[in-house]
Amino acid sequence: MSGDTIPLAGVIGSPIAHSRSPKLHGYWLERYGLHGHYIPMDIAHADLANAVKTLPSLGFVGVNVTIPHKISVLGLADSVSDRASLIGAANTLTYQSDGKLHADNTDGYGFLENLRSGAPDWDPEAGPALVLGAGGAARAVIAALLGAGTREVRISNRTRARGDALRAKFGNRIAVYDWVQAGNAVEGAATVVNTTSLGMEGKAEFRVPLDGLDPSAIVTDLVYTPLETTLLKRARDAGCTTVDGLGMLLHQATPGFERWFGVKPEVDEETRRVMLEP
Repeated sequence: MSGDTIPLAGVIGSPIAHSRSPKLHGYWLERYGLHGHYIPMDIAHADLANAVKTLPSLGFVGVNVTIPHKISVLGLADSVSDRASLIGAANTLTYQSDGKLHADNTDGYGFLENLRSGAPDWDPEAGPALVLGAGGAARAVIAALLGAGTREVRISNRTRARGDALRAKFGNRIAVYDWVQAGNAVEGAATVVNTTSLGMEGKAEFRVPLDGLDPSAIVTDLVYTPLETTLLKRARDAGCTTVDGLGMLLHQATPGFERWFGVKPEVDEETRRVMLEP
């Protein structure tokens, strides 16, 4: 790519209209006075391999990946980061100068950065963590928690088998609880994370019992619509420190933006304000 070429990046998925990534990256490009464009692309599964192969010839330096392509793109990459391999999914693709495609997963990074920003005193070794859910986001969160030093991660999911599969993958620091026992899993947890869609606008209510919640616990929800979910309100009322999910969306985007456009963007209150605008 010549020095006069304006770098292109974007996000691929299907559907894609809901993605907030174009707004975020567009804001950062303008904020830092950078030449570049970030484009949403609705790409069907049948077209994925051809699209990923063709994009660099069109000037793309990388793309974010969302549903339903996060797993499939691993098989199209020339190299895969350790964390993407461990999680089994990628959300950030970078076309390197030699034309090779590198796949990475920054969801766990975004989760930890958001947690540490919203709860500076958070200690991953303070006690067990409870992760509600067992999907792709849960995998990223579990890998991040274990990597940060959490000694026990409890998982509770509506389908027990998915929790058992994660224990088989991540090892004996994982404890699996049936969904009807999720309230019991809350007891003694130093960190509580909701990775399900429960409590999201338009989705089912969050009804997990929180009677056993310790006031010293840090509670975070990956849902950010609404910004203060039922879980976070109930946890705040119980005296817990709470961290909303918007920051994870923002922090997970910073590594890709830096790789593609050469500047590490700052995640601050102004960034949050812009992203909360309708």
